[in-house]
Amino acid sequence: MRVSEVRDPDGYPLWPPLLANRGAGGHSEGHAHHAIHVVLAVQGKLRFEVANESFEAAGVVTAPDVVHRIDARGVEVLLVFLDPESAAGAALSRVVQGPARAITEAERDALIEGAAPRGLMQGDGVAWAERAAKTLGGGTLPARRVHPGVRRALAHLRETGFDADTSLEALAGVAGLSEGRFMHAFTESVGIPLRPYLAWLKLQRAAAAIAAGRSFTEAAHAAGFTDSAHLTRSFVRMFGMRPRDLRAAIEQPADTRPAS
Repeated sequence: MRVSEVRDPDGYPLWPPLLANRGAGGHSEGHAHHAIHVVLAVQGKLRFEVANESFEAAGVVTAPDVVHRIDARGVEVLLVFLDPESAAGAALSRVVQGPARAITEAERDALIEGAAPRGLMQGDGVAWAERAAKTLGGGTLPARRVHPGVRRALAHLRETGFDADTSLEALAGVAGLSEGRFMHAFTESVGIPLRPYLAWLKLQRAAAAIAAGRSFTEAAHAAGFTDSAHLTRSFVRMFGMRPRDLRAAIEQPADTRPAS
């Protein structure tokens, strides 16, 4: 499934398939998000914990909705969050056949090369994800079977943009299903219930506004958050980073980034 091709005047998709950031690493507490999460130590290694096991590696890719902890203190990192329902997410999902997959130094070097947050979010993300899937040796997995009604509802959310009615009643109507049947079909098709998925889209909406240069308050209101503080708390809980971290990554020109 591809995100909408409708773009804002600055070139960022209104429903971006991924978020990316590069900068000083830190330590995150256990958190989960409906995203495929790639963390790469630009040099050296980081530690991560998933399923009560701790590992050290040059990077890690975690599956959607998996609780994990990252310790990258003292290390520069590249973070990439991919919507698993997007084309970019579908390309990378083939390599994660468990809760997480460690990334070797050679694989890290191949993925870091030429990867700048601005470029990834402005259109290079799908090609990067396809390269990542090839680099990490992912086999072809069966595509998730999406109920036709759920497919209509997902398309409706993307095509109608920020003003879409996301109530259960409205989306079930678009799908042509009863509310109970729609909730069951959505979870079966997408992998998580409707409300957590909508929370992910809400954050994507705010991220698109930030990427387009809107203030944090404007981004918060555009996505339905009460204020910028509410947006920041949600951002940290979902992504382990703040909106200002995303803004800093976007505002730094790609050609000023060190290659490694």
